[in-house]
Amino acid sequence: MAAGIVVLGTGGTIAGTSDVAGANVGYTAAQLGVQQLLAAVPQLAQAARGPLRAEQVAQIDSKDMGHAVWARLVQRCLVHLADEAVAGLAITHGTDTLEETAWLLHNLLPAHKPVVLTSAMRPATALAPDGPQNLLDAVTLAAQPAARGVLAVGAGVIHGAREVSKVHPLRLDAFASGDGGPLGWVEGGRVRWAHGCAPQALPPAHAGLAGRLGEGGQWHMQWPRVAIVMSHAGADGSVVDALVGAGFAGLVVAATGNGTLHEALYPALLRAEQAGVAIRLASRCPQGRMLAQADERWADPLGLPPVKARISLMLELMARA
Repeated sequence: MAAGIVVLGTGGTIAGTSDVAGANVGYTAAQLGVQQLLAAVPQLAQAARGPLRAEQVAQIDSKDMGHAVWARLVQRCLVHLADEAVAGLAITHGTDTLEETAWLLHNLLPAHKPVVLTSAMRPATALAPDGPQNLLDAVTLAAQPAARGVLAVGAGVIHGAREVSKVHPLRLDAFASGDGGPLGWVEGGRVRWAHGCAPQALPPAHAGLAGRLGEGGQWHMQWPRVAIVMSHAGADGSVVDALVGAGFAGLVVAATGNGTLHEALYPALLRAEQAGVAIRLASRCPQGRMLAQADERWADPLGLPPVKARISLMLELMARA
């Protein structure tokens, strides 16, 4: 029997419903179970190229994504990726924090099989919901023999975990990949790679951390508290001082331009560093990458946006523990 696809459900708008028939907004996320989502798209059985299974990992609005759900999702992904009867995974997720979950999984999961996140901008009860097609595309991509690693697909566009970002609050094509552009497209049930072949999947940066997960999806350690602070006109250091006083272990600064900081923010960050807090810089700019400076005090997180730089710093601190 051919290896099949497992769909892991976490909720989100793709599973949302509205009391107003056909409405695109004003809905409640995470109302339908993943089995209901699969039942609404009979074409999934053919797209999977083998057995199709589903599992409900969580049922939340992704704006409320937290560490416990992340740990459970990582644990279930590891179980299924180790199963020879599984060719790939598809994950239904809300759009709001999809890019964060994608980056977390990219850093923790083995990359020998595809893990494809998908979502929707309209609820399942909308006049023209986008979830069914996105789910079909995700299963199609997860069953693609050449696909590897953590990917995301929406509105027919394939994105990498590192590049994908939500860039629009309402459009169906709400995600983009910045300067790098998309990895490919799903068109008429077929995958077309942007450069003629599937991109190489790199080994996870923190594979060792995944081994510290227990059977119940719990880490044998605490998630470090890491916050994002923005440098902006009129900024001061009081927020930084308060976060240090509250026991945060790391701070990611969403800096202006090429990593510049407000003059009132810099001394507060120095105080935080002296108190043992890890500091990282990321740029507020949605495109491009900061150029390294010879006198740079705090490491640039390799061009990551602040929300992904935060995840990288959390994992770094966990790996040290």
